[in-house]
Amino acid sequence: MALFGLIGYTLEHSFSKLYFEEKFRSEGLPHRFELFPLQRIEWLPELVMQHPELRGLAVTIPYKQSVISYLQETDERAQSAGAVNCIQIGEVWRGFNTDTIGFEQSLQPLLRKDITSALVLGSGGAAAAVQFVLQQKGIRCVMVSRKKIPGYITYEEVTPEIMQSCLLTVNCTPLGMFPDTLSFPVLPYHSITAQHVVYDLVYNPANTGLMQLAQAQGAVVKNGLDMLYLQAEANWEIWKKGL
Repeated sequence: MALFGLIGYTLEHSFSKLYFEEKFRSEGLPHRFELFPLQRIEWLPELVMQHPELRGLAVTIPYKQSVISYLQETDERAQSAGAVNCIQIGEVWRGFNTDTIGFEQSLQPLLRKDITSALVLGSGGAAAAVQFVLQQKGIRCVMVSRKKIPGYITYEEVTPEIMQSCLLTVNCTPLGMFPDTLSFPVLPYHSITAQHVVYDLVYNPANTGLMQLAQAQGAVVKNGLDMLYLQAEANWEIWKKGL
């Protein structure tokens, strides 16, 4: 019996345990899935030592970038995005980025030829994965962060003109995630139109404050649940190979 799990902090919002327990049950597999909230990424080696049956880990906020230094190998997507959300554990710890797979597949039905620029909110691992996918598709990314860092603008610098030129907005921050459901990114929402697509990677609640504000302006909106399922399935395909 193999053990799989999720590391991050905090994990109250996670769907992973129920998802994989149901998956293992429906497929008649004896494996287990546990949540491992880590207050510090430095605790990862000890966690793996304590659970020798551990064969795979999913990685969430805030460790998708800092976990890389603990891995012996990373795949091309993880290297390009600079972020890992899936680890295969064996003699060698291998890192993968399946967020890129989930985002790309779930975004595709929403793309149009006139979407040539995107506003990407956040500076963590999810934003890195989103930026990788969009750049692969030839979509220019305007990256937004709370703090002034190289290559990013701040929320205060998102003008109506920028909002109008970026017909796609992707929220890669936890703003609006349960239990803080009343929060949302501060943007010039009056500049959103029916031509805009707003994709919120948050999936709990299903209709976030960001989505509600964008929808009120006529925009097409989508939450991150499809992406979550797709990356979870991609994780499982990777983990199975290590059994």
